[in-house]
Amino acid sequence: MNRSRQWDIFCKVIDNFGDIGVCWRLAAGLAFRGHRVRLWVDDASALTWMAPGGCNNVQVLGWTEPLDLQGANLALHPCEVLIESFGCEIAPEFIACCADRAGASGVKPVWINLEYLSAEPYVERCHALPSQVRQGPAAGWTKWFFYPGFTHQTGGLLREPGLLERQARFDGNAWLAAQGIVLSGEKRMSLFCYEPSALGGLLAQLSRHGLDGAPVRLLVTAGRAEKAVKNFVNAAASLQRTANSHGLLSISYLPCLSQCDFDHLLWACDLNFVRGEDSLVRALWSGKPFVWQLYPQDDGAHVPKLDAFLDMLEAPASLQQVHRNWNSVNLDQEPVKMTLADLAAWQTCAAAARSRLMAHDDLCSRLVGFVAKNR
Repeated sequence: MNRSRQWDIFCKVIDNFGDIGVCWRLAAGLAFRGHRVRLWVDDASALTWMAPGGCNNVQVLGWTEPLDLQGANLALHPCEVLIESFGCEIAPEFIACCADRAGASGVKPVWINLEYLSAEPYVERCHALPSQVRQGPAAGWTKWFFYPGFTHQTGGLLREPGLLERQARFDGNAWLAAQGIVLSGEKRMSLFCYEPSALGGLLAQLSRHGLDGAPVRLLVTAGRAEKAVKNFVNAAASLQRTANSHGLLSISYLPCLSQCDFDHLLWACDLNFVRGEDSLVRALWSGKPFVWQLYPQDDGAHVPKLDAFLDMLEAPASLQQVHRNWNSVNLDQEPVKMTLADLAAWQTCAAAARSRLMAHDDLCSRLVGFVAKNR
């Protein structure tokens, strides 16, 4: 059995809160398994709504310049595992402190660079590769590259124990009613996105046709998705007449949701539009049909990443087409089009993918095992 350890996770919030979302799930997952975690973050404001209850054995500390090393109590709980998330370059004074203690004890922390999630082939090649630190107080130490992924040869995906059992007990209608949303047989679609160019076309299609004539309730998350939808609605008279009405499209705007309630949103819907890394994994675990928007990159690096993911997903042709349209890959195509037949095929695909991925160890378990092996 792996013993309890002290982990230090460093996180820089770049934008959109996906980085802090992943790091918080990782910290909470490790704490659930009996470990102690210090989460160093330069902007912890999102945790007030993302994880309002906090987590036992997770201490959130400000990534200030310089760090408050005294407040972290490193003397009582020295760092045993050091994680820099997404190449954020850990504060040098923390490395120096770890090096001083390692010099006295002869024991170095396991240093891990947690990378971005991808299904591209390089992930299996690069996962768990060592890199020697060549300068600074930790010169000669080894840094390990740890890649989340979708195969046994990668670091796996974040998944808490008991997730499927929790979903099986979930009552979607009751949860929606608690949010003040009462439905009358509409198809339920969640929207968590950036500003896709296909958004206006999707809203117009749903307004005129629903989903194969079936009315749709669009549940829009707070932040960028809400702003993007309101911009289109305010600019289109036809959308103004149907939004928040009893027509084929009605729209509900949600408050900021905790990570637990974001899961509930996905479970309560027939189709989910998600963005970024953390919500993609939660959409996979939901077992519901979903469309993923990658963070768009000027050099087009998101396109091969999307293609690799769709291959892994074994996505049917209609789902591939919608993904490419939603991610502005096929700019010459018509706006996103979906049918009830598509939805049924996508449901089969989502359930099969979840079943395959559930057979793999989760990311926290693989990290714990990796540390025990390399300590």
